[in-house]
Amino acid sequence: MSTAPVLLLGAGRLGGALLEGWLGAHAFAPGDLYVLDPSPNAAARAAEYSGAVLNPPPAKLAEAQTVLMAVKPQVWREVAETYRDQLSPEAVVVSVAVGVRAGDICQVFGGRRTARVMPTTGVSIGRGVASIYAQNSEARARAHALFDPVATTVDLDDEGLMDVAAATSGSAPAYLYAFTEALAAAGTEAGLPAEAALRLATSTIVSAAALMDGSQESLAELRAEVASPGGTTEAALRVLEGERGFGPLLREALAAAIRRAEELR
Repeated sequence: MSTAPVLLLGAGRLGGALLEGWLGAHAFAPGDLYVLDPSPNAAARAAEYSGAVLNPPPAKLAEAQTVLMAVKPQVWREVAETYRDQLSPEAVVVSVAVGVRAGDICQVFGGRRTARVMPTTGVSIGRGVASIYAQNSEARARAHALFDPVATTVDLDDEGLMDVAAATSGSAPAYLYAFTEALAAAGTEAGLPAEAALRLATSTIVSAAALMDGSQESLAELRAEVASPGGTTEAALRVLEGERGFGPLLREALAAAIRRAEELR
């Protein structure tokens, strides 16, 4: 069965990023993208300009073969109940709502096949990361059809790990941005001009990420190449890897994110 037309329920930050990524990767014909959002953002408007169907009439929703639910977890049930009877019985539902279980989605959408995905907003430039869970093979295949063109995808067989994936990967860009911001601020406090500190921090992180992505060496080997024994980097790492350093802080951060995902159910 064909993946398209694809109905996008919600074109906020993540939904808009997917539209940009799909169109940039030519993953779908623009006319095969239907977008439902009462307050469409710039990405949705740009997609409409390219040929996507923005806020189609109810009769057209039944054409969708795949429904991507990209609304906030707090309103997903209301959205599902509003549109489920207008969808084809054969439509497959793919959800990116954090913390919302596949079984609940399947039930509220009238028993339709369901997959869950935890992506990053890097899908907007075709460099996202996405964790996929589905019990049904067709639903899993649909999720891959949506995300393989714009992300590195990882299959998870245990739905209980989706909250962990969200905390480890889905939220991780924010961790990196916060780290870079703090690094630039520390450089400024140590005497660098603010603009220079921000440029140095940002460009260095981008450069290191590109090297990490293209290298065959382990992370430990890459780190050792920068941190010479007895040098300045090693002195800094002793602080960052100390009793209240990266390890404990990140474990605590992930635990907090997982708890919040459970509260949102």
